[in-house]
Amino acid sequence: MNFKLRTLTTEDGEALEQVRQYFRNYAAWLGVDLCFENFDQEMASLPGAYSAPEGRLFFAELDGQPAGCVGVRPLPGSDGVCEMKRLYVTPEMRGRGVGRRLVLAAIKAAKEIGYRKLMLDTLPNMRMAVKLYRELGFTEAPNYYQTAVEGTMFLALDLENWSEEEIRSENLSHLFDFNRAWASRMQEVDPSYFDKLSQLQTPEFLWIGCSDSRVPANQIVGLLPGEVFVHRNVANLVLHTDLNCLSVIQYAVDVLKVKHIMVVGHYGCGGVGAALNRARVGLVDFWLHNVQEVHNKHLAHVDALPVERRHDRLCELNVLEQVVNLCHTPVVKDAWARGQKLTIHGWVYGLKDGLVHDLGITVDCPEDLPTRYDAALKALDD
Repeated sequence: MNFKLRTLTTEDGEALEQVRQYFRNYAAWLGVDLCFENFDQEMASLPGAYSAPEGRLFFAELDGQPAGCVGVRPLPGSDGVCEMKRLYVTPEMRGRGVGRRLVLAAIKAAKEIGYRKLMLDTLPNMRMAVKLYRELGFTEAPNYYQTAVEGTMFLALDLENWSEEEIRSENLSHLFDFNRAWASRMQEVDPSYFDKLSQLQTPEFLWIGCSDSRVPANQIVGLLPGEVFVHRNVANLVLHTDLNCLSVIQYAVDVLKVKHIMVVGHYGCGGVGAALNRARVGLVDFWLHNVQEVHNKHLAHVDALPVERRHDRLCELNVLEQVVNLCHTPVVKDAWARGQKLTIHGWVYGLKDGLVHDLGITVDCPEDLPTRYDAALKALDD
């Protein structure tokens, strides 16, 4: 990856025109008339206030292609304070570190010029930009100008006490910004959202799934957080020795009176893959030994397949075996014995398409388990 950063002057006509287009793209994305910032005059006079010696206008290229820009300019009427503006990275170049390099260039330039503080404004829904600013040491600051854009955040960086080494220890302040933005968005959609959510703890469903962050339980099936009770662990195991899982099951069945328990695996599960390949991971090896036992039990089903299909097949077989384990827990057996309506389901989720697949093992009484298990196994081979 060849990254090139240029400081633009009036001589860089072609690059300046590209930067003007970036400014237009930024303004269009905001959907706000920026006339209150003298936006048109700023574009027409580039590099203008971003010119040396008091300012800088950076233009980035990645592998020979235009990638983005950022500017530093003095803040009028402020001694030793400058402003970072117009950070923009082209959509096709995002996720490749261009934004971080541009902001670092702006910070270093501001320090070299001799400024004491660097200011910027942004919006909470510009999630990646806010995260980047927080990582680099920016903190919330009072409004330093009047803006017509509702929700604008103002951030500041103390340049005198900033060093690139120190910012490598990331704080998590950006998560609180995202939380505030999310909470505000939810209340805009439904002003009573959190009132209803605080009173909503009557789920009909218990989800036993994998800890993988790519498998968010309630979102996958379109339910609100209070509508599904969730337990997650590595490789979605239900073990008679796991008091955590058993306690969740007992509370869900006996107290919440859930009507359905879904054991949900997912294709491409890292834990299942480690068990399949007998990979040494660490302490979790003791846990994944249970998946290895599933593999040993179904060795013929798995190893007869082409190598590229074995991982997903073991993910499916692991779900079937965990459903069996769940049906044999005292909590579930007692619920069925007293006539409580409770159905166990075995599902698998596809990371590549976002779809949940029913593995055909749906059990609502102990007598049905053997036939449903055999049918689900046979369906996998068809």
